[in-house]
Amino acid sequence: MKKILLLLLSLYALVAEAQDVSGFWKGELTFVGGCFARNNIELQLKVVGDGVYGSSYHYLDVNNYIRKDASGYFDAKNRKLVVQEGAVTDQKLIDRCSICIKKFQFLYRKDGNKEFLDGFWTGKLQGTNIDCGTGGTITLSRATTPTFAEEKIPEVKVDTGELKLRFYDNATIDGDSITVLVNKQVVLSHHRLTEVPGEVKVRISLEQPMVEVEMIAENEGSIPPNTAFLEVIAGNVYHRLFMVSTKNKSAKVRFVYDKEAAKKPQVLAF
Repeated sequence: MKKILLLLLSLYALVAEAQDVSGFWKGELTFVGGCFARNNIELQLKVVGDGVYGSSYHYLDVNNYIRKDASGYFDAKNRKLVVQEGAVTDQKLIDRCSICIKKFQFLYRKDGNKEFLDGFWTGKLQGTNIDCGTGGTITLSRATTPTFAEEKIPEVKVDTGELKLRFYDNATIDGDSITVLVNKQVVLSHHRLTEVPGEVKVRISLEQPMVEVEMIAENEGSIPPNTAFLEVIAGNVYHRLFMVSTKNKSAKVRFVYDKEAAKKPQVLAF
């Protein structure tokens, strides 16, 4: 009985050890005809349940890069990680090039104190169904520090399937107007902020554990910058957030699914 118990504990430890692929992963991509002479990859990942989200950098150096949203899932039992690149969120290119939106399929591996993601990738040219890479192998290793500073976006944990988002003017109604994106999709366009809210409903679940809301200033009104109160109704939980955006910088917040959210105190600073 003791031997069986020890074996079960050992197996559990192996699975638990492999459960966290959050963090920074770096490597090099073999890619003929890409945007750069050398194709470095950096994934900055966070895990929520089985879901994974974050950013993917394809770069030559810090002055030549493309940043994209990344999302996917991690099967801890089989140590399988799938990451799909999404919308381009930032880029700095000396030369124009055709951007490849990639999908990575990895297996997690640990060798002593070192951790690796081994796998392959495929890709489609941005906005098309044209292949830009098939069957290429890749290995990433865990890094303690990123090449690119993490984009700091406030996060609110919620435990309900539907969120109601209501945008108000925060003070004097001065003609501010906003556009709101949810996961890069426009859900509210050129909405004028008044005492009557613009309302958006979004879904969040284990299958889609992260929702990113971005508020873009279309018009800063007569009293810049563009400021708004965002009321969030998540089941029986209510949040009120203060958001500021300008012509040069949008305001972002992420809602992350956590079934224990209602039991955990949250300090929200925006």
